[in-house]
Amino acid sequence: MIQDVRLQIREFAAPVAQKLGIGKISDFADVILLSFVFFTTVHNSLSPAVSSALFPVSYGKAGKRARNNWDIRVASLVHAILIVFLAGRCLNLPSLDQNRAFGWHEDAGFLIAIATGYFIWDTLESIIHFSDIGFVFHGMCLMCFFTNLLPTPASGISCLLIYSLSFTPFVPYYAVRFLFWELSTVFLNIHWFLDKTGKTGSALQFVNGIVLIMTFFCVRCIWGAMMSYDFFMTLDSVYDQILTPYLIIYGGGNVLLQGLNWYWFTKMIAALVKRFQGKPNGHKVINGKTKT
Repeated sequence: MIQDVRLQIREFAAPVAQKLGIGKISDFADVILLSFVFFTTVHNSLSPAVSSALFPVSYGKAGKRARNNWDIRVASLVHAILIVFLAGRCLNLPSLDQNRAFGWHEDAGFLIAIATGYFIWDTLESIIHFSDIGFVFHGMCLMCFFTNLLPTPASGISCLLIYSLSFTPFVPYYAVRFLFWELSTVFLNIHWFLDKTGKTGSALQFVNGIVLIMTFFCVRCIWGAMMSYDFFMTLDSVYDQILTPYLIIYGGGNVLLQGLNWYWFTKMIAALVKRFQGKPNGHKVINGKTKT
């Protein structure tokens, strides 16, 4: 029965996909939907149940907003671990390396579909519980990159869901590599959980913080910059085969995401230094807050 439902979802998406010229997305429409449902379930059901049982004080006695932030982090951690594992399996696919602009492989399609479902959830969650415009742009830009949309008069979210070009295919080689940025997210979330469970300033958090900064710098800032340069070289080599809006969206989105990486990196450095340099006048940091 499950297989029948999945086939029906693909069949339902096929006419729209064919009309838009992105036929491959219909083969993964069920995966995108299942991914979105899965991470929504982790956020709304699984995390609250498991976290209440394992952390009755840190989670159970927290306020509604704090618990929601915790649940978001759990979903983010699950996604990061899953996506890095799946991306690792797609790094050496010959069909992608041979044609970095238009090469295709079903494993890459599955990976991008999982990521697309997650970033749909991520963007909607960032808008519903708005706290930082950077996270909204992060989710939307990543969805733009992994689903590859075109601008229309419709709302931005609708564009992200409808005008998908990654499955034409277009640059899945780079989608796989940029998803490896999520490796640093694993340590970022661990750092956050250590804060919320009373381990602020501990040796464990210090070690994790060092690993976090090294991973973030190497994967996002250095390797990310190298991949971005290669990405622009690839775009330049096929600029006469794609429309100008594609160049604007991909080029602008890549610059924005790289800028956000460096912005977050400087903020992490400042936070780590502040966290472990000690506080004057008997002040110290407990559970992420300064106490006397």
